[in-house]
Amino acid sequence: MALRMRKSVNFINRLLSSRIQSPGVLMQTHLASSRPNHCPILPASTTVPSLASQPALCSPHHLRLESTDAGRQSDCSNEIGDFDQKMDFPGGKIAFTSKMKFIPESLEERIHCYRVINEEGRPIAHSNLTEISEEVAVGMYTGMVTLQVMDTIFYEAQRQGRISFYVTTVGEEAINIASAAALTAHDLVFPQYREPGVLLWRGFTLQEFAHQLFGNQADYGKGRQMPVHYGSKKLNYFTVSSTIATQLPPAVGAAYSLKMDKQDACSITYFGDGGSSEGDFHAALNFAAVMEAPVIFICRNNGWAISTPSSDQFRSDGIAIRGQAYGVKSIRVDGNDAVAMYNTVCAAREMAINEQKPILIEAMTYRVGHHSTSDDSTKYRPADEIERWRTESDPVTRHRKWIESNGWWSRTAESELRSSVRQQLLHAIQVAEKVEKPSIADLFTDVYDVPPLNLQEQEKLIRETIKRHPQDYPKDVPV
Repeated sequence: MALRMRKSVNFINRLLSSRIQSPGVLMQTHLASSRPNHCPILPASTTVPSLASQPALCSPHHLRLESTDAGRQSDCSNEIGDFDQKMDFPGGKIAFTSKMKFIPESLEERIHCYRVINEEGRPIAHSNLTEISEEVAVGMYTGMVTLQVMDTIFYEAQRQGRISFYVTTVGEEAINIASAAALTAHDLVFPQYREPGVLLWRGFTLQEFAHQLFGNQADYGKGRQMPVHYGSKKLNYFTVSSTIATQLPPAVGAAYSLKMDKQDACSITYFGDGGSSEGDFHAALNFAAVMEAPVIFICRNNGWAISTPSSDQFRSDGIAIRGQAYGVKSIRVDGNDAVAMYNTVCAAREMAINEQKPILIEAMTYRVGHHSTSDDSTKYRPADEIERWRTESDPVTRHRKWIESNGWWSRTAESELRSSVRQQLLHAIQVAEKVEKPSIADLFTDVYDVPPLNLQEQEKLIRETIKRHPQDYPKDVPV
């Protein structure tokens, strides 16, 4: 009997509290009653017993509601949507609906990809082609060709055993060079390890590249880093780190620093689709959105995280859609279209600085080369797929066709450029090979003003080991 009374009281409380709810909630209560053809609203004089331990489920003290039509709250129409009512949740007001609808796991149509120049080097009809000067357009092509030849020469040097490791950018040259061309020297670059073209555009010489790869005394990292882990303080290019996606949070922090100092600059960071599977990616996007940091995220979605295809990494529509989830403006662009890439980064930089907000760019491309010299990609992807991308969607060839159609390039210029770059690279390798290696002492410097005892003991131990086993220590490394 007591249980029945308690249920009756709860039911009446819900009816009364429905006066502050939407028609949808009232209708749900009404449908639960035994009289479906009218609204069971109690007379105003009705007295309801109260139980201290049984408060109304929808007390006005528990909800903060606003309505543009108070009279509609007691209306028993067939409409079940609460379009005029919102709750002031933390973070903003949210409208109600009595329709239970789950957000689909994916969009019905994939996000479109911005493109300006097609594979034949012709502008797409009705494209908003930004005016690019002949100097910039030809400069971008020169940079892409230089990067292409550099990859060929240094890759061969690794195969010959002259350097220990190398990573190419074959198929992704446009992302490198075009994005760099859209930046200024004051913008801070946080690379992964497949962006040497950005450094090349900023003025890093072929000789400096060679010194780093050979890890000699002229290497700014003093031989402590693996090859291709470039860095240049002078060129605002932070040193590459092997650990995937660790560059993303620092890029946001640097951007926030630029914002605090009211600098006319932004930071830009690069990563692959595999990097988007790391926690640092999610932390960085959320950090950037909340702090409204002027940072540009560029994801090189080349389809493969070493041997892991995109289909094994995520079920979402790529990377751009993730930006929306974090409140970050995002765009998908053809990463093999240098002009589209240049336009996109120009616009992104302007928005990032003027609006003080982050931007996410998903550059669609394909890694034609192996992941690194330690990888054989034919073991996990078909050779004909690689060849199709190499021949049909090469970004360097596409850009060459476009500048040729504008009368800005010729076969003679092409031959002279490739020959010149090749000779410069061969000379740079010869010079780098002859430069002495860093001293063993450099292993223990540049971190502490005064080396702690444990480092002193390690240095002493390694020197003693070299004296006992001199035949096992490289003769070209000074002790």
